[in-house]
Amino acid sequence: MEFGALLHPMTAEIGNFALILAFVLAVVQSTVPMLGVRTNNLRLMRLADVTAIGQLLFVLIAFLALTIAFVRSDFSVELVAQHSHSLKPMLYKISGVWANHEGSMLLWVLILSLYGAMVPLFGGALPIRLKTLAISVQGMIGVGFFGFIIFTSNPFARLAEIPLDGNGLNPLLQDPGLAFHPPFLYLGYVGFSMAFSFSVAALLDGKVDALWARWLRPWVLVSWSFLTIGITMGSIWAYYELGWGGWWFWDPVENVSLLPWLAGTALLHSTLVVERRYALAHWTVLLGILTFSLSLIGTFLVRSGVITSVHAFANDPERGVYILALLLLASGSALTLYALRSSQLRVGNGFEVCSREAGLAINNILLVCATAVVFLGTFYPLLIDITSDDKISVGPPFFDLYVGYIMGALVIFMGVAPMLKWRHDSFNNIRKPLIILIITSFSLACIVAIFGKSILGGIGLMLALWLFVGTWITFGRKVRFGQLTLDENWRMAKALPAGVYGFLAAHLGMSVTVVGITCMGVWADEKILMMQLGDTTELGGYTIELRDVRNGTGPNYSAETATFTLSKAAKPIGQMRSERRFYPVRVTQTTEAGIHVRPTRNLYVAIGEGEPARGWAVRIYFHPFVNWIWAGALLMALGGFIALGDRRLRLPKPREDEVTI
Repeated sequence: MEFGALLHPMTAEIGNFALILAFVLAVVQSTVPMLGVRTNNLRLMRLADVTAIGQLLFVLIAFLALTIAFVRSDFSVELVAQHSHSLKPMLYKISGVWANHEGSMLLWVLILSLYGAMVPLFGGALPIRLKTLAISVQGMIGVGFFGFIIFTSNPFARLAEIPLDGNGLNPLLQDPGLAFHPPFLYLGYVGFSMAFSFSVAALLDGKVDALWARWLRPWVLVSWSFLTIGITMGSIWAYYELGWGGWWFWDPVENVSLLPWLAGTALLHSTLVVERRYALAHWTVLLGILTFSLSLIGTFLVRSGVITSVHAFANDPERGVYILALLLLASGSALTLYALRSSQLRVGNGFEVCSREAGLAINNILLVCATAVVFLGTFYPLLIDITSDDKISVGPPFFDLYVGYIMGALVIFMGVAPMLKWRHDSFNNIRKPLIILIITSFSLACIVAIFGKSILGGIGLMLALWLFVGTWITFGRKVRFGQLTLDENWRMAKALPAGVYGFLAAHLGMSVTVVGITCMGVWADEKILMMQLGDTTELGGYTIELRDVRNGTGPNYSAETATFTLSKAAKPIGQMRSERRFYPVRVTQTTEAGIHVRPTRNLYVAIGEGEPARGWAVRIYFHPFVNWIWAGALLMALGGFIALGDRRLRLPKPREDEVTI
């Protein structure tokens, strides 16, 4: 008790001191080991491992110190006073640590340090020069962000006058799903820093080969999988928390999370080409730089005041200038190095037009085109707004049209390219599978167009079936299905590496997501109306009745709760409840939707303002297969994690490097 009483008033100072020590270690990490590589000094190179692990320990101490301040409601810390409240549930006191600008940046550098420390902890088989260079580059990134936190966004700043209570957390962020959304998102965003560091290290070392790609691929898999989960959780949160019944709105902040995901998907596939055939080597290095640069662009956008959004953390132009300078310095230096050193890298192997390499190259081209379209649609209106008095709006119709075309073409190649052999193949080898794909997919398209009364729906489901069937055909060819007995097929399936099952899960997940997106885009329906107690309405074959509206209170809010009964063919099915919550600390209202979830559809209801005399505004949505969007995305992420178990990703035994002690 005495130690706890002593520690409590010093928690912020301990955290601040630990953060400064981490900054100092990052400076050492980014300079001394690099000097060791230049002078071929083993002792200096090994200092990279020590500083990376030490940096993680000190950042962890700082993060725990801030968490303690939030949990104990230490309102002498300015950040706690601004974003917490004594009545806030414990979950949101903890998630409040990163639900703000300063705390989220501390989480950012914690994850950055975690990835940096994982290199010495798990990269013992890496060549020491490459490992040292990668850790040093990671340290340089850390220097920039530690400096940003300490000099512009210190989370441990004290208040001269301590308030009796805090301002509380934004009510929209007081949600279990969003509590875990930022950590997963940052594990993806920041994870791509490893791709950046290894790419820059390869340029400095002058060597990119199949082994380099094998070392890089696990980092990309981890980052891509976590980013997929983070984006999915954000989409689910927006769907049920914001009360507008959508799963993606092409908001600028949504878009900047999609940009590194698209580029990272291209990077993931190009590392496979480098690893297996040593082709697209230069392109893979460039993608490694650009993917993390897009993560930095997202960081700039949500912290610069360029946009105003519930997703945005800060509206401080001065902070935005710092991040913009950091972005230009990091990305500009890396791209300049690429321009100067890429010609010194060995040229990759060639391949024929009809080959798996060509299919993956087309995959990369389409993903980069989609990235360019999203980037242009997101930033062009902002550029026009900054440079002139004109204002333009680029909304969902633009993105749905152009990104839809590109992703449709991508799905076609995803269904066919894995069937091709490396380096060289012939059309005759895939003619029979292609005929099966065309017949089954076109038949489904015709059936949907006729009975579903939608050509667009037929095309979307045709693409989903094309990818689904094509993926299983590829897997069947690997186990020689139809050529051997079922027992032999099973034995071959058990002998396949984990990467094959990761491919299977990820591509099937994509087909499931395409089904959900198609059905939501074509057959979703909605009603907006005024309802009084006892009124009924119908939507999607269901009858919805407003049964009751009453007032109540929650832990830190008051609520108006509406109860709806749901029936189909005069048979009661269940109830749905929707709330309008008022948070007095923040003087903010939110809407909690009532959702009746089934595997093939959701019925969604949200209550608005009203009174008994004139009724309440009610929005009702019928969403077919919407849950398949998120189920497919999570299946894709699972595929990424499964692929990490591939035995082909195991590093070779360390070799003896000629160094001077």
